[in-house]
Amino acid sequence: MQIYLPIAEISVDVFLILGMGAAVGFISGMFGVGGGFLMTPLLIFVGIPPAVAVATQAAQITASSTSGAISYWRQKALDERLALVLSTSSILGTIVGVWTFNALRRAGQLDLTINLSYVALMSFIGSFMLFEALRAMLRRRRGRAILKRKAGNHSWYQKLPLRVRFYKSQICVSAIPLVALGSFIGFAGAILGIGGGFILIPALIYLFRVKTSVVVGTSILQLLFSMMVTTILHSMTNNSVDIVLALLLIVGGVFGVQFGARVGQKLRGEQFRLLLALLVLAVGLRFGLELVLKPEEMFSVRIQDSIP
Repeated sequence: MQIYLPIAEISVDVFLILGMGAAVGFISGMFGVGGGFLMTPLLIFVGIPPAVAVATQAAQITASSTSGAISYWRQKALDERLALVLSTSSILGTIVGVWTFNALRRAGQLDLTINLSYVALMSFIGSFMLFEALRAMLRRRRGRAILKRKAGNHSWYQKLPLRVRFYKSQICVSAIPLVALGSFIGFAGAILGIGGGFILIPALIYLFRVKTSVVVGTSILQLLFSMMVTTILHSMTNNSVDIVLALLLIVGGVFGVQFGARVGQKLRGEQFRLLLALLVLAVGLRFGLELVLKPEEMFSVRIQDSIP
């Protein structure tokens, strides 16, 4: 069954979009990622303009994150204080990101920037996570204890001023690197239509040694606030949020995230990191192929957005 998308200006299959929303929602709930790093590429691959895909996906992440945050809050598997610090800083990054998004769109460089950014981010982060996950699994198989950082042994960035104790995460670190991390995630989310969970989760696990049991829920709560602001700003500044498409993604995503949250709690730490790493690398590879393969249409003509 076909439905017309007024902002994207194309017709799509309703069941295809619902299925995509449910599948990505499941992954979002299981890994604590917004799913934008999967959904935005999928939307682009089925013909949705990149600008519309990025802006509309933020609305879907907001809805799925709401459902997921409630689920993890009921299980007491999130750190509200840590999420507040990350959310506040990510909102600042989001504001700068939306401004940059609009500037790139007016300059006609948005599509290329999105493709290159996905390849770079996915390749780097996915490779690092895959290496760490395989090393942890190999140690477990050989019967070796997985090395853990000793109490009080912190990296230099954790010893910076403004140290804050997060009891549920069992860490005491400077708020400065956390604010920097949140700002970067907000900035990247506004430009790429990603919640940033695939960046935030590895950072919290490897850089700040946050407990794996609260990482997913904390990430989802942070996604909720940052993506809510992103959706509002994109709607007000460039009118690229397609409500019809967003509703279809939301309906599918809300159902999928509930089942994903239950599965995510049953995964061991190294299994969790391995599966997420493979997903990240797969998306990066797909975007890399888009850059090197010969396009079906060598030339195209479109009306350039006017510069105010």
